[in-house]
Amino acid sequence: MNYHLKKILIKTRRNIFSEIIGNNSSLLKGEGYDFMELKEYEYGEDVKKIDWVISAKFRKPYVKVFHAQKELNINIIPILNGSMYFGSKRFKQDLLTEICAILGYSCVKQSDPFSSFIANEELQLCTKKSKRNFSVDLMCDKIFNYPSLGQKLSYQNICSELLRKIRKKSIIFLIGDFLNIKDLDLRVLSRKHEIISIILRDPFEENPFELGNVNLVDPSTNKTFEGILDKSTISKYKKEIKNNDHLLYEHFQKCGIKFIKIYTNEDPLPKLLRLMK
Repeated sequence: MNYHLKKILIKTRRNIFSEIIGNNSSLLKGEGYDFMELKEYEYGEDVKKIDWVISAKFRKPYVKVFHAQKELNINIIPILNGSMYFGSKRFKQDLLTEICAILGYSCVKQSDPFSSFIANEELQLCTKKSKRNFSVDLMCDKIFNYPSLGQKLSYQNICSELLRKIRKKSIIFLIGDFLNIKDLDLRVLSRKHEIISIILRDPFEENPFELGNVNLVDPSTNKTFEGILDKSTISKYKKEIKNNDHLLYEHFQKCGIKFIKIYTNEDPLPKLLRLMK
């Protein structure tokens, strides 16, 4: 095993099994013991769920909704296209590996089974459903050593394959940089599953500085660009990034998707702990 990968796994395992992650907390609604909210009764719902005391106060029938307290089905989906092969502080692929390790060990600690898939132009199984540390190590080894350079991306293919392969209602962690979202449509997938998106970025991708004459290579298509990275070019680029992210956040909110952004110069654990509360 790669020395750098071994350091990531040892550090992550120590942090996860020493942190108090808490009990399962899911947006999936079902029978359980943790009260979530009150809502107005809708035609067709079980009348046994009506809270008659609250209903009498508001003069309308209300029902109690609870968090689903059951074994969760977790699917970890790292998006490994060419743009993951980049980083001014560290490669985004290294950060992606650490995040997947955190999620995997958290599943093991909470005794929730998890599966993992590697996504780009297609969806391929990374690890089968498991609750073992060995599966986390295997998943991270495959992600860390995956040849992402030159890999293109199709969100349309990813979504259709996820719908076909994940039939049981699950929590899906979708992890990528989401820099090109032209064909991103999570509406159907989010109606069937609970999706949590983790956006990975390098600070330079959002706030580049002047470099003068440059020769750049697209890590997904291998296309080259020769030009000048000056104030004017950077201003146009930043505008495109802001527009991309505005559309992305808007889409997530419409689909009811929780999301968070983590940079390559940050420790991902504190942000992920807040996300999972």
